[in-house]
Amino acid sequence: MTEPDEEGLVRLHKLLAQSGIASRRKCEELMLAGLVEVDGEVVTRLGTKVDARTAVIRVEGKRLPPVSEHVYLALNKPRGVVSTMSDPEGRRTLQDLVSDRPERLFHVGRLDTDTDGLILLTNDGDFAHRLAHPSHEVDKTYVAEVEGEATKATIRTLLDGVTLEDGPVTVSRARLVSGGAGKSIVELVIHEGRNRIVRRLLDHVGHPVRRLTRTAIGPVQLTGLKGGALRDLTREELGVLLDEARL
Repeated sequence: MTEPDEEGLVRLHKLLAQSGIASRRKCEELMLAGLVEVDGEVVTRLGTKVDARTAVIRVEGKRLPPVSEHVYLALNKPRGVVSTMSDPEGRRTLQDLVSDRPERLFHVGRLDTDTDGLILLTNDGDFAHRLAHPSHEVDKTYVAEVEGEATKATIRTLLDGVTLEDGPVTVSRARLVSGGAGKSIVELVIHEGRNRIVRRLLDHVGHPVRRLTRTAIGPVQLTGLKGGALRDLTREELGVLLDEARL
């Protein structure tokens, strides 16, 4: 990364190129075409300098994450692992899966111990807190294997809204992946993270969950990530999540 000047600033077109947006020449063309914004203002002057740590930069409308020492990670949590960094009962935790990382990591939200799938980890405490807060309503996608034969009517019931003992639940999207007499596969998208919300929701409509996997959080997909494995978020994924967290 280009060294900042005495005021901590770097040339914008160089920063874009080094962030992997495109070649330096192409980044200059993007700026001249009015496709680059800094802090809400279109920037077309090629000599413009910015603070890479704090500037909110967008290229063709997409957020470019700031230069930061923070890490943002996706983990495929296996079943049986507790979604905490320590456990007084001695059960396997997230910390056991990231014990080789030097950072002090926080988990963004939780997954039930008996649910596997995607969970985010970071050493950016503000990001973790904001993204987990219900007000930010990040889509979370789950695939559930349930008992019994779910039908299109089941899906309509979910989409119409279900009220549980602790209040109504809004399902953004739902679809029947497969159905049979003994079991069905249902995919659904919800915003919130109340305790065991997906299991309680499906139980309420008559289809207790046998197995549950979270397959996506916002733009971050589980695809290709083996159980217990970890990867860095992409620039595009992080840009979307920073906007979701209003950071």
